[in-house]
Amino acid sequence: MSTTPLQATLRFDEALRGRASAIRAAIFDVDGVLTDGTLYISEAGETLKAFHALDGHGLKLLAQAGITPIVITGRDSPAVRRRLKDLGVTEAVFGAHDKLAVAQPLLDKLGLDWPQLAVMGDDWPDLPLLTRAGLAIAPANAHAEVRAIAHHVSALQGGQGAAREACDLLLWATGHYQRLLHSHLQTLDTTAEGPRA
Repeated sequence: MSTTPLQATLRFDEALRGRASAIRAAIFDVDGVLTDGTLYISEAGETLKAFHALDGHGLKLLAQAGITPIVITGRDSPAVRRRLKDLGVTEAVFGAHDKLAVAQPLLDKLGLDWPQLAVMGDDWPDLPLLTRAGLAIAPANAHAEVRAIAHHVSALQGGQGAAREACDLLLWATGHYQRLLHSHLQTLDTTAEGPRA
């Protein structure tokens, strides 16, 4: 198989493809993964979060490829709930103090085992999931202990496209990347043969 622009840019290799090709669901942390980890808290206690559009589209693409996106976060916030609703993410646990305890019932519900699960986390609360996952992924700015056990460390930071890179890796490894890319190249002005004259 020829090297894609994605593979050349992100240095995905065949060993990583082998590990990632079995993945059927992916758990993402929020703070530090889907956001940059900064918490903006007003006097009223409202927490504001910034999400990257690339990451959101990546989660949508996973679902289109039949890879279930899951969010498990230690915090609960209306902003996160709203973002996940907008993205169509239905498998989510908020305010999870023990992420392992809530992950296992989700795997059971989906009929999956740990080798079929990817996990992207950035800090110690994610370690129990990362050490069991078939594919452990960390953003560039993850804690050193997380980076040390990750099968893949993103070139990008949390909240700045790292989750999209993880999604692209999974799409590439499972053979869905080219099909989904091609479907995005189709417009009303495109025929099967290419752009209309």
